Amino acid sequence: MGYLPGMWRDFAVAVAGLAGALVGLLFVAVSIKSDVLARSRSLSSRAAQTLVLFIMPAIATILIVAPQPGAALGAELLALSAASGTVLVILGRRGGYDAQSGVARYLERASPNAVTAVLFGVAGLTFLLKAGGGLYWMIPAVLAGLVGGVINAWLFLIKVPG
Repeated sequence: MGYLPGMWRDFAVAVAGLAGALVGLLFVAVSIKSDVLARSRSLSSRAAQTLVLFIMPAIATILIVAPQPGAALGAELLALSAASGTVLVILGRRGGYDAQSGVARYLERASPNAVTAVLFGVAGLTFLLKAGGGLYWMIPAVLAGLVGGVINAWLFLIKVPG
């Protein structure tokens, strides 16, 4: 079943809807604290990382429901992993640590950026190889991205002064 994208349609639709709702939550959290986030490069970079964590599962699940050859899906998941991992690393370096705010440190510890990107890559690679689990790796990848993003959004709401 891990190599039959059609069997994952309901999972993909549910995750895409959930990820979309969570992107909305993030925009609410960011808009409530927009003045503070605008003054902190670190916090604005962490907010962008959170957006990437929510968008990765949404894009991956859209790829699953799109009618296409299996090889294309595997390659697209690998490309998503590489692109999102690169963006997350750039945002992490750009953000650094804000000396005035310990919130960035909380976000760095709570956000599984690299783990999420790697898990999407493992899903794509094992799907292409037809060995090692295939789309079953989407479950921990999606959970890591969404849970990490929710923790980040929650920290923006409760930990960012303002």
